[in-house]
Amino acid sequence: MDERIFQVAGLVAREPARAGDGAGVAGALRRLCSVAERSLTASGVGISVMAENGLRGASAASGPASEAIEELQFTFGEGPCLDAFTTRQPVLVPNLADAAMRRWPGYAPAAHGRGLRAVFAFPLQIGDAPIGVLDVFRDRPGALSAEQFHLALTFADVAVTALLDGQEQATPGAVAEGLDDAMGQRAELYQAQGMVSVQLGIPLADALARLRAYAYAENLALGDVARDVVARRLAFGGDPT
Repeated sequence: MDERIFQVAGLVAREPARAGDGAGVAGALRRLCSVAERSLTASGVGISVMAENGLRGASAASGPASEAIEELQFTFGEGPCLDAFTTRQPVLVPNLADAAMRRWPGYAPAAHGRGLRAVFAFPLQIGDAPIGVLDVFRDRPGALSAEQFHLALTFADVAVTALLDGQEQATPGAVAEGLDDAMGQRAELYQAQGMVSVQLGIPLADALARLRAYAYAENLALGDVARDVVARRLAFGGDPT
């Protein structure tokens, strides 16, 4: 482990916990986002831990505004975070008003409307296996400096270490403390996807698209919509009971 990783890990360890940060790995990731925001002169930082199909299993952000922008990518099913996860390469967008509008026709205008002007996505990886993405948000256009780019990569490495350390400390076969609720949310999304598929008689991929469209139209988080479907408070094309 190089000296830069030790320095960043030390900054994160000394970061005071905020109300609502939570315990375990989730709390550590939220503190990491806060430190990264200041260190990278960003307007926000988010982390999403993801499954192979691109569904988010856990997330953390430096603040509510960053969490809302992070959520947009999963509502639309597109964005730099998902591209970085798929390609296993950083996705750097110094000006969201340029080609990004054509590349992500749903996400980019919505994020721009929330004040986002630049975003930089860095994959979290164990070897060649992607496990998530760290997103750096800015409310002004402009590229990262070489120093900031390498520092963002270091924050991504520290995030991976936090995830691995948390899982190693968990009871064998259990989810690390602080991630259990988030993993349950992912299970809810899978269940809701299946329920909507049955209700409408459509493929699972189309059911997920319907969930995402509803979340965006109603300005709700995708996880909240899934929870309502599973609880039978919301049904697509039928009686919720």
